[in-house]
Amino acid sequence: MASIDEDLSQIERDMRVLKIEYEQYFGGGRPRPPSDTQWRVDQLIKRHAERGADMSYAQRFRYNNLAQTYAKYQDIWRKKVKQKEEGVVQRHFGAAAKAVEAERLRNAPPPVTPAEQVQRPGGYVVVCSDPDREKQKVEDLFKVLLEAKQKAGESTSSMTLESFQTFVRQKTEQLRKQRNFKEVEYAVQIEGGQVKLKARVKA
Repeated sequence: MASIDEDLSQIERDMRVLKIEYEQYFGGGRPRPPSDTQWRVDQLIKRHAERGADMSYAQRFRYNNLAQTYAKYQDIWRKKVKQKEEGVVQRHFGAAAKAVEAERLRNAPPPVTPAEQVQRPGGYVVVCSDPDREKQKVEDLFKVLLEAKQKAGESTSSMTLESFQTFVRQKTEQLRKQRNFKEVEYAVQIEGGQVKLKARVKA
């Protein structure tokens, strides 16, 4: 007859095997649940439930951990078997999150173009703290300003990217020193039918 320690080790081994066999079943690799392996684990768990007096403290502690873990597995497997039998597909969280995001994108309004932002209250806004290191921001701001002026029928012949970069650099430094703020907000807006570039410290 096997000793208590040998039986506990056997329970551990059978639980690992049972877990793998259930994963195979839920994944479609097995036609039926692993009933034989589960029956063997059930019998060992029940046998030692009545042998607490024969166990040492360490053995009881080990047995209780195994029994609790097995009970948790049983609950999970029972629910998954029911879902499988009822044809309920348990979706992976990642897939569910992607589906939610796709639905959100379908229902979201179309993105606002820079030209549309210029027409709205507040206008097209860019925040700069160091124009020399944020050249892409300055270039985008210049393009929006240039396009807005052209659409409004205003002259743009004197506008160049180089002169605009110099203006933004100097204006940013000036406002930062005067107001003691690190960031300056530039907004391309329509006022009275004219295109304006507004600069203000970002509160």
